[in-house]
Amino acid sequence: MTQLASTEIADLDVIEVSDADLVARATALIPLIREHAADGTKNRKTSPEVIDAIAAAGLFHVMLPKRLGGHGTSFKTACDVVAEIARGDGSTGWVTALTLLATAYGSTNTTQAQEDVFGANPGARICGIFSPGDKSEKVEGGYLVSGRWPYASGSFAAQWASLTITLEGGAPGMALVPAEAFTIEPTWYVAGMQGTGSDTIVVNDHFVPEYRVQPVADMFASTFRSPFTDDHVASMPFNAVAAGILVAPQIGLGRHALELTREKLPKKPVAYTAYGQAKDSPTHQLGVARAATKLRLAELLIDAMASDIDGAAEKGELPNPEILARIRNDTGVVAELVKEEIDYLLTANGAGSFADVNVLGRIWRDSETAARHALVTPEIGREAYGRQLLGNYDPTIGL
Repeated sequence: MTQLASTEIADLDVIEVSDADLVARATALIPLIREHAADGTKNRKTSPEVIDAIAAAGLFHVMLPKRLGGHGTSFKTACDVVAEIARGDGSTGWVTALTLLATAYGSTNTTQAQEDVFGANPGARICGIFSPGDKSEKVEGGYLVSGRWPYASGSFAAQWASLTITLEGGAPGMALVPAEAFTIEPTWYVAGMQGTGSDTIVVNDHFVPEYRVQPVADMFASTFRSPFTDDHVASMPFNAVAAGILVAPQIGLGRHALELTREKLPKKPVAYTAYGQAKDSPTHQLGVARAATKLRLAELLIDAMASDIDGAAEKGELPNPEILARIRNDTGVVAELVKEEIDYLLTANGAGSFADVNVLGRIWRDSETAARHALVTPEIGREAYGRQLLGNYDPTIGL
């Protein structure tokens, strides 16, 4: 078996940076991200200049272990990075979230699989599709994979895809497939998150060796195939992290909406009233205060979720089932809170917020679209948490 101590990885010049530095790198990219946001929406995928800048800053690899050239950071830092990028543009934040997640969990595969992905290209990026779309067949040494996987966010900028396939016996597994083995069919024509390039990956009769496949049940239990069990990501429950990272872009969208409101609303006349400026209107004062409070509550919740995940990982443990259920519940609550915040701000800013050229309109569309992801559905999270609280645990629901 090929060893990971390849020349490329061993000679990689990895500069130690702090978590704060990584977040600062994301903040520094906001002007560039905003400059290209409209083009990303028009072209249905994040601009290459932005992808290259995020890659150069090492932000797709924030959770990838240091032994593979990544930064090996906490889940909280990953969320903070994504939120800042999404403060520049929601679609770009979404692509970053899904890419850094799938790339980080690429390090939990077998040693040979890690070598295949990162050995020749330490800067490799992985996109991930966590719902089945295959017609896979077990063959000698692995699986013959065919199928269509929609909603492949960031696939246009990935060298590998982690695709959900059906294993022998019917259980789901994640299979690593190189970009040269798939095509991308344009299917992502939507109202929001237009720049994520969440098109459909198509694979025809590609052989995936068994060593590049992980059972999903094992990933949920953090029983990964990698022998490097000390990696921080190896102690993070995949299901909780996969759900939680999806609301980090919501935080950035909410911050951007509040930023624009504080910049533009105060001096705006309030039509059909005696108020010459919105800053003097109690209605607008109350609306913005309610919005800012909703955002603050969402920030506190996502920080608490990250603390639960990181705290357990530092001990090499899994969060207990009740904490996992609470994380799933709180994921949906974060999305709800940000949606409510943005609604208050749109009302305060008026009908002009919905103009095609108004950035607030794009923020609203992005937030509403992202909040409908299956892993973010609030009621499923509430059901899972309520079952736990009432002693009716069912591991197949919502976790």
